[in-house]
Amino acid sequence: MPNVTTRPVDLVLAGGGVKGIGLVGAVVKLMEAGYRAYRVAGSSAGSIVGALVAAAARNDQMTPQEVRDLALSIDYRKFTDRGPVERIPLLGPSWAILQGSGIYRGDYVRTFVADQLEQLGVRTFGDLKLDDDELPEERRYRLVVTTADVTTGQLVRLPWDYRRVYDLDPDEQLVADAVRASMSIPFVFRPVTLTSAAGRKSTLVDGGLLSNYPIDSLDRLDGKKPRWPTFGVTLLPNLPEHNDTVIPALAPLQLFGGPSLLEDVITTVLVGRDQAYLGLPWVSARTIRVDATEVGVLDFGISRTEIDALYARGYESAASFLSTWNEQAYLKRFR
Repeated sequence: MPNVTTRPVDLVLAGGGVKGIGLVGAVVKLMEAGYRAYRVAGSSAGSIVGALVAAAARNDQMTPQEVRDLALSIDYRKFTDRGPVERIPLLGPSWAILQGSGIYRGDYVRTFVADQLEQLGVRTFGDLKLDDDELPEERRYRLVVTTADVTTGQLVRLPWDYRRVYDLDPDEQLVADAVRASMSIPFVFRPVTLTSAAGRKSTLVDGGLLSNYPIDSLDRLDGKKPRWPTFGVTLLPNLPEHNDTVIPALAPLQLFGGPSLLEDVITTVLVGRDQAYLGLPWVSARTIRVDATEVGVLDFGISRTEIDALYARGYESAASFLSTWNEQAYLKRFR
């Protein structure tokens, strides 16, 4: 069970590519306010930050400043790790997309996450196991990340679904592999192949494809009063007034009267389900909204100044949220 000297909280961290820097600011503010993550659910960028937060919370030995420094040590320029073919101007990226692969290998992200987790004593999901009989057995882990299995056509939550979908022991699966799968933005990063115990191969891509903000992931299933709050952090703008800021690369199409429908469809795929959730009062009331509209999802060339500014917006958004949060009022109204 959580340390009694702190206030436990479950965290749900949305995806958003480079925008994920804002998640770090929000998490650090929550830690400074005395909250410690008991469980973390994340998608895409949220899975990267979530894995580090879950590992840090395992022994509750890292200070908010140390968590900040660790999460912000990611070098986003190294995300653009192209393979030999993908380095060929114009032809390489086009070939990768036509082949159903990705422009970037994604090796840097996986290596970074694996190295940092190992320093925190975490390698497999077994290292993040919880001794908590109030949770369903398959959900007794500090971390769960979402990914989309495009082979079987379903949303997969790892490690919860390793046994159900792939007949694999979740305790033996590498956390870094699950995180790498969760952030595999289609056509940008190479998808991840997962082989089931029966030898069936599945292609896994970004969890944001089906659930970018899995706010319901950590809710109780038995209808009882929650033991502590579940806070969510989202990075994407409200739609439809800011739909051009979800994928900035598509915005120039409108200058030439281009296919705005393409942008609308992709935007809806990424955030449509989550926008519906955010419209629900009991979801909105526990959501920290970080304004990350000035940074693009794929803005890997982000400057230090922009990183600091986005981190500060996440921090300030969490501070504003906490200034009005009243757990008893929330429970009275919605539970």
